[in-house]
Amino acid sequence: MNVMFRGKLWSFGFRSTVMLYFVILIVLPILGIYSQSLSLGWHPLWESISDPLAWKAVLLTVKLAVIATVINVLIGTLISWVLIRYRFPGRHLLNSLVDLPFALPTAVTGLMILLLLGPGSLVGGFAAKLGFEIVFHEPAIVIAMVFVTFPFVIRAVQPLLEELDKSEEEAAYTMGATRARTFFSIIFPSMLPGILSGGMLAFSRGLAEFGAVVLVAGNIPGKTLIASVYIFGEIESDNPQGAAAVSVLLLTLSFLILWTVNLIQSRRPGQ
Repeated sequence: MNVMFRGKLWSFGFRSTVMLYFVILIVLPILGIYSQSLSLGWHPLWESISDPLAWKAVLLTVKLAVIATVINVLIGTLISWVLIRYRFPGRHLLNSLVDLPFALPTAVTGLMILLLLGPGSLVGGFAAKLGFEIVFHEPAIVIAMVFVTFPFVIRAVQPLLEELDKSEEEAAYTMGATRARTFFSIIFPSMLPGILSGGMLAFSRGLAEFGAVVLVAGNIPGKTLIASVYIFGEIESDNPQGAAAVSVLLLTLSFLILWTVNLIQSRRPGQ
């Protein structure tokens, strides 16, 4: 009985500690943002969100995050396929480099883009001669978002390709199916949950990017000012209400995306 009581007590203490950590680290800050945004009522909240500069910043962020997500879905799916289906020298190194954006500080990412694609760089100078500017314009923001969200699709699709039963492909080939038909009938449906969940996580991460973007965007209101930089500017301008209002909008959108990702993952075959 003593041992059982101690076991139950330890289990209760462990669960309580985890829940307390979760509440302090995640729940309380989220509640704080919502309460701050609603501290003056619904009307000031709506005025802050519908402010032309705030609304343009949010719309620009969503547009560029969608573009970055589409790029990552296409490239990430191809890279996942190559890393799983092909064997070549340097494959393990390439696979390890996929997670580099997770390890790098986002400010370092912004600095790299600035040095590689800025007006004084070889690429930036060549683009300027062609009448195409990268840094301090929308393309630089997209590149920054693509880099920081690069691993999401790859790491979501790779396990699905590893778990795919190759006997189904071989059976399709034996029955006379072409490679294209086999891919779209057997392989692609198995990859689709990972593509969707990885893409939505990349989109959600792109919405929140700040460090890499602030160095390369130019932060021109109505043109290159994205939501996260707008929030920072509102805090610097001593307007926490406006910052909290836009934060709540992004936070709610991220919640919806994460809920959708969990729904997709729960409906995978075998889950």
